[in-house]
Amino acid sequence: MSAPEHPNNPAADVLIIGGGLSGTLLAAQLLRQAGQRRVLIVEPRNELGRGEAYSATHLGHTLNGNAARMSVDPDNANDLTEWLGQCIAAGGWPESATQRVPVAELFAPRGLFGMYARQRLAEAQEQGARQGAGLEHLQAEAVDLAVDDQGVRVSLADGRIFRASRAVLATGMFAAARTAQLSDNTFNNACVDPWNIQAMRSIDPNGQVVIIGSGLTMVDAVVSLQAAGHRGPIEVFSRHGLLPHVRRQPPAWEDFLAADLSLRSPLQLLRALRAQCRSAQQQGIDWQAPLDTVRVHIGRLWSQASERHKRQFVRHVRPWWESHHHRSPPQGAALLAQLVEAGRLRIHAASFQGIEIDANGLPVVKLRFRGQTQVERISADALINSTGIEYDWRRVARPLPQNLLQRRLIKPGPLALGIAADAQGAVQDAEGRYSGRLFAMGPPLRGLWWESTSVTDVALQAKALAQHLAECGR
Repeated sequence: MSAPEHPNNPAADVLIIGGGLSGTLLAAQLLRQAGQRRVLIVEPRNELGRGEAYSATHLGHTLNGNAARMSVDPDNANDLTEWLGQCIAAGGWPESATQRVPVAELFAPRGLFGMYARQRLAEAQEQGARQGAGLEHLQAEAVDLAVDDQGVRVSLADGRIFRASRAVLATGMFAAARTAQLSDNTFNNACVDPWNIQAMRSIDPNGQVVIIGSGLTMVDAVVSLQAAGHRGPIEVFSRHGLLPHVRRQPPAWEDFLAADLSLRSPLQLLRALRAQCRSAQQQGIDWQAPLDTVRVHIGRLWSQASERHKRQFVRHVRPWWESHHHRSPPQGAALLAQLVEAGRLRIHAASFQGIEIDANGLPVVKLRFRGQTQVERISADALINSTGIEYDWRRVARPLPQNLLQRRLIKPGPLALGIAADAQGAVQDAEGRYSGRLFAMGPPLRGLWWESTSVTDVALQAKALAQHLAECGR
């Protein structure tokens, strides 16, 4: 039986579930729209704008894109560069001098980026207040949601219920490291948070650490271990044993995809891209230059691809796409290279098969190495799950995704990536109907756009969705 609606709760125009970067940028865009409206954000953290990605406080946990690529203002690509310049001039980031590059090329700490997002939200709140628009942060977890002709009803973990005309699922990314597979903390050192430096200080500094996953979360985990004073061996396992390439600053390259709209299948794209990269290298130009031109076309290419082509891409191309496209910041890549050269860090191609716990409460990791059939057991002093993001909402062990699926208000997106929605973010239910009350943006739309997690992706979606919601409310 549901709890009674909160007696002092006036209806909201838009209720945003999730106050990380996605929800914060949407709120800022809504507050800038003309007219009076009340916006509610449901977010368990005490600060908006940070979420998982930008809550890190260690300076070594940096953005994986330079300032020129990370503006939260889709109308001003230099917005972060300008903000960082002011911040540095005011003494807010003295360590930036060690990078010895122009401000636009700096890779900022993620915690500092969180401050930037929060400041832009505060400015939008001031602008909204002048026209009668307001924002309220409900520090709680949304656990259930119902939709009727009048709007939506959102239930919180503390028993309160809030109504709104429309709701937006801006839940951000569900980290695979938080899913039930490895989150049983009754086992000592069996699941160490990749970003918890304090917890890593309890690991034997000379002990062997096993990391599952070799993407950007792994890079953060290695940075955390280094900051915690770990000096022992680090064994990294992933299916293909691929590391993210380091992100460099290549020169501009001709947008070859804009000139040839006949390229549609993943195989056609792969062949054309390889040819472009070879051409760049023959001219003495970084191969990352032609690769970076692909980004603006990803949504179009993904949406026009057939189901078969999408499956082919995910199965055969995805690991290489991730390692080449989602590249490591220079600082993290340099640390990895240093540890590999010293023999402390090794990369292996193997699939994770589970864990056992030995008599001392330490993990024994079960792995199947690529090309082999037998399962091997590797003893470790600690295990870090750095497998990244869980996009399949059916596997996310959180109340809200499970309840939405059970109520049939949502259905899995293409290839079970996120949830199904139309191009305006209207969520599709299990019967195939698009909602006029429930919307989504950011990582939940991975299946719709493929790339739906970067700052630029989220900023563009926030602007478009805010305009649409403002028109719906007129």
